[in-house]
Amino acid sequence: MIANFCNPIETVWNIVTDNTAYAWRSDVVRIEVSDDGNNFTEFTKGGFETKFTITLKNPYERYEFDMKNKNMNGHWTGIFSKDGSGTKIEFTEEIEVSNPIMNLFVKSYLKKQQETYVIDLRKSLGE
Repeated sequence: MIANFCNPIETVWNIVTDNTAYAWRSDVVRIEVSDDGNNFTEFTKGGFETKFTITLKNPYERYEFDMKNKNMNGHWTGIFSKDGSGTKIEFTEEIEVSNPIMNLFVKSYLKKQQETYVIDLRKSLGE
């Protein structure tokens, strides 16, 4: 998923990487963050939980984490770059699902998740 925003990179970065401020996310009802900030768990409206471990955090450039829930394991990468006075983001996910049948649906599910995330982020940024 690639998206462009009018806001400066610092603003976009701070919203995306602050796991304690999640009210702008329409798909999440709660996030629990570890004391050291390197691990967090997201809870969806349906009570589904996914655990995350931050593996790389280069401010205003790159943010990565591993993720795991009962259906999948994966890795997420976010690349941030300046685009004029705004920001360009590129989010990619590499996922392995535990049930082979889920392979039929995982790409469309991830695309929908990322689209929702970008829509929510735009609203949070006032764009």
